[in-house]
Amino acid sequence: QVQLVESGGGLVQAGGSLRLSCAASGSTFSNYVMAWFRQAPGKEREFVAAISWSSNTYYAGSVKGRFTISRGNAKNTVYLQMNSLEPEDTAVYYCATDLYVRHTTTTPSSYDYWGQGTQVTVSS
Repeated sequence: QVQLVESGGGLVQAGGSLRLSCAASGSTFSNYVMAWFRQAPGKEREFVAAISWSSNTYYAGSVKGRFTISRGNAKNTVYLQMNSLEPEDTAVYYCATDLYVRHTTTTPSSYDYWGQGTQVTVSS
């Protein structure tokens, strides 16, 4: 059974940084795409970033140049380094993974496995 556990969320001032982590278990993830999504109150879940098994990355335009997605050496951990945070980045951040998507897949419904989410709050 695939499980994803996020950590690293919190409260930060605008301009600050946070690093989110997602640990995956229950399968061999070396061939899986791993991604981050976020959902703000009253809004739909939106794509943030994704990374392929070969470390190709893809970002939403709103975070490109500020956020960096990476994978651990064992391929079952994914990180999201978030710099220059803005109040608009406030949301619950979710880790997602799937074997049958591309790293450019941005549709939430395409991903089968999800974590429980971690809250990121950016104060102005």
